[in-house]
Amino acid sequence: MTTASATSIGARLRRVRRQQGLSLADVEERSDGNWKAVVVGAYERGDRAVSIARLAGLADFYGLPLSELLPGAQRNGAEGRSAGIVLDLTSLEAGTSAPLSVVARFAEQIQRTRGDHNGRILSLRASDVQMLALTSGTSPADLIARLRDEGALLAVPA
Repeated sequence: MTTASATSIGARLRRVRRQQGLSLADVEERSDGNWKAVVVGAYERGDRAVSIARLAGLADFYGLPLSELLPGAQRNGAEGRSAGIVLDLTSLEAGTSAPLSVVARFAEQIQRTRGDHNGRILSLRASDVQMLALTSGTSPADLIARLRDEGALLAVPA
């Protein structure tokens, strides 16, 4: 793993942990010691390379698909189409603009359908982003930019 990859993965890990309101000590405690704070901190700083198996375990712990933590992965299968995204539900709820209210209602419905009532983040597929953009009267790229500007976008594939 290159230093740039380790740094990119680490930044994503830190962003997800902070989004979920967890300290490094909280991660260690909630994982019953499976994830040592010092080790997760080293992964986040890029000081220590993380194996795919361990990264998959952390993705599972945070409730994310592994692909959301990998740098540069092609996730949408085609150039020019919008990619899936990861939403910060806390920031999304605070938004008041029309496109954000549509996304917020959609996110609530997905949470109900999935039975995920404790989440602070939500992954949406590329097709969901396209449908939301259409419903909001905007393009997928503009919707993603708006979500980013409002602080409601946690991750978007490269």
